[in-house]
Amino acid sequence: VQLQASGGGLVQPGDSLRLSCSAPGRSFSTYDTGWFRQAPGKEREFVTRSSRSGNTYYADSVKGRFTISRDNAKNMVYLQLNSLKAEDTAVYYCVASINDIRLPAGRYWGQGTQVTVSS
Repeated sequence: VQLQASGGGLVQPGDSLRLSCSAPGRSFSTYDTGWFRQAPGKEREFVTRSSRSGNTYYADSVKGRFTISRDNAKNMVYLQLNSLKAEDTAVYYCVASINDIRLPAGRYWGQGTQVTVSS
């Protein structure tokens, strides 16, 4: 599964961004999807998950600020990032899996999109 992430950029603290992820030729409806991120010098970390059944899960650090959504008809997954903070600066990776994306087995990764939050 090839995933293509886009929408990153340079924003100021408090701003918003929307990241998009597409899987050309594939249906996201059959996959668990979500986002991870990796900040400079840190390990890649879980951000959010959208299960096949439509349930959503968030890391505590982004709960209430980020929202994941999916449009299965368009084969798109979105991540709305609000109230951005400097500590949200990272490369954001779209992920799909036949399993729970928090499990390492069966994951497919996109190429990542850079989000930089700086004044």
